[in-house]
Amino acid sequence: MEDRTHGRTYRRTLGLALAGGMLGAALLTGCGAGGGGYNSSAKRADGPQGTSGGGQVVPAPGAEKDGAQKAEDRPEKPVAPDYLSTFALDVDTASYGYARRKLGDGELPGAETVRPEEFVNSFRQGYRRPTGNGFSVTVDGARTGEGSGAGGWSLVRVGLATRVADEDAERPPAALTFVVDISGSMAGTGRLDLVKKSLSILTDELRDDDSVSLVTFSDKAKTLVPMTRLRDHRGKIRDAVDSMEPTDSTNVEAGVRRGYEEAVAGHRAGANNRVVLLSDALANTGETDADAILERIDDARREYGITLFGVGVGSDYGDALMERLTDRGDGHTTYIGDETQARKVFVDQLPAHIELRARDAKAQVAFDPKNVKQFKLIGYENRKVADDDFRDDSVDGGEVGPGHTVTALYAVRLRDGAAGHVATATVRWLDPKTRAPHERSGTVETGAIDGSLWGDGGDKRLQVAAVAAYFAEDLRGGALPDQPGLGELSTRAAALAAGTEDSSVRKLATAIDQADRLRGDDRGPGGGGEQEGEMG
Repeated sequence: MEDRTHGRTYRRTLGLALAGGMLGAALLTGCGAGGGGYNSSAKRADGPQGTSGGGQVVPAPGAEKDGAQKAEDRPEKPVAPDYLSTFALDVDTASYGYARRKLGDGELPGAETVRPEEFVNSFRQGYRRPTGNGFSVTVDGARTGEGSGAGGWSLVRVGLATRVADEDAERPPAALTFVVDISGSMAGTGRLDLVKKSLSILTDELRDDDSVSLVTFSDKAKTLVPMTRLRDHRGKIRDAVDSMEPTDSTNVEAGVRRGYEEAVAGHRAGANNRVVLLSDALANTGETDADAILERIDDARREYGITLFGVGVGSDYGDALMERLTDRGDGHTTYIGDETQARKVFVDQLPAHIELRARDAKAQVAFDPKNVKQFKLIGYENRKVADDDFRDDSVDGGEVGPGHTVTALYAVRLRDGAAGHVATATVRWLDPKTRAPHERSGTVETGAIDGSLWGDGGDKRLQVAAVAAYFAEDLRGGALPDQPGLGELSTRAAALAAGTEDSSVRKLATAIDQADRLRGDDRGPGGGGEQEGEMG
């Protein structure tokens, strides 16, 4: 894929994922987001320090432009790029939802649609929340193999969390433009019928002072309802939703362009303005490239701060197009396959998450070459940011709302005799209202990752995250150090579902079991220790 505007690189490395379940011998020495291989270190420099739970939110480098920060308060210069892993935050979950849908239909998902970070971020992790705006930072981990962590592989978890929305607090009003695909491909069960149910549910959940507009598209786009305050107009919105019927071809360009025109025309100062695209994203008419579609509305996005939320539906789903659209539109994606998922998105999530906690959020993890021999970021290939762009606030990051968590997992190999500092994780974001930059950091030591991942006393939420990541790697044809086969993952997921009493983990166990039966091949533990090559 082509590079994203403002520096976000959109190169999928799925084709580079360690083929045949074996670790490649070549090493990548430039971190970026961890790449498709294992990064090395050759010399040491010191990076920004913090605490494992994150300290107070402080003005970050760049704030001094507004006179908000003194020179002595600035974090130390980051470590050399060889030891850094930098990526934009991602709260998308569509990849996992779509994989579950395909497996439920008796098919394996295509490797190109599997993004491990979206599997991992589909599960609750229980991080401590910050007391104010911004993020808490939690860094921990565990050994993935037998024996001592020194010289072996560990899984390091970087957890970021925002404060949940206050139930009694008054959020700003919302101005939502729904852009609904009514093309012929939306006629199947679980497509337009599910969209209509979702919008009816949401109409009841929104407040009287919220505004809604409704645009439909097939071969052409049409405005059914211009931006309208809900108040006494809920019946009008429901009637418009009920009138939608599938027809003709799929011109996503026409729908998105008309949607943004309506969003700009109905823009409300001080409100949260958002376009919500509901589609199977199977564009076959007009411009079908995400960049070409969004180029026309990019100026409006920047000027008015309108974000794009993509909701995918259908067993055949244009995952890549939807992801590019929402990434370029400063938003995120999810996928709904049934009414339960629709209710979760449109009742439990969207109303509370309309407001943003952070804009252009990025994370940078600095590994200590004295103790770390190799590391690999699991997933996030599409979210890479150049290390030097971490504190460049013109470079686009991710948008994060209230109550969101972001988890990044690293496969880390410690040096023989490693002791002390392993890594420092720093998150940087812009205040949604003032655009002032802030940072928070957390660190992890060797003692904090020395326990066994699968031990009886292990962190069950870390185990869930590990199962989800290993499952995704298996589906896309890769393998991580000490990676269990699908049969073992299914067993572990079932035990975790019982131990956590979490229905979402039960569904994960079911999905793994379905994949195992479809593949008919439990590959056993992945490779990982013998062929990875040495770091400095």
